[in-house]
Amino acid sequence: MKQVPTCPHCGVLMRHIGNEKIQLGKTGWILGDLPNLVAGALPVSILCCPECSKLEFYLGETPEEEDKLPQRTCPSCGLQHDFDYPKCPHCKYDYNARR
Repeated sequence: MKQVPTCPHCGVLMRHIGNEKIQLGKTGWILGDLPNLVAGALPVSILCCPECSKLEFYLGETPEEEDKLPQRTCPSCGLQHDFDYPKCPHCKYDYNARR
């Protein structure tokens, strides 16, 4: 968030309270919390008006490296992929096979 906005009700500069992640999804009757867990979270920046106590939520910024897994280079094809794959998704090279 580059600049602090003014309150839409009273025009006073809002105060930054903090950054949070709001859980997306909902709890279902049949599957319980599974849809909630799979939906992920939305990073938001929370601001409050010191005059009228109105809260405003703005889309927060998250660093890309935070959600990115470490990469591994396949010795067979030379392409990079996520470190947690047991096989290369490109050429199917098996890391667990005894050589």
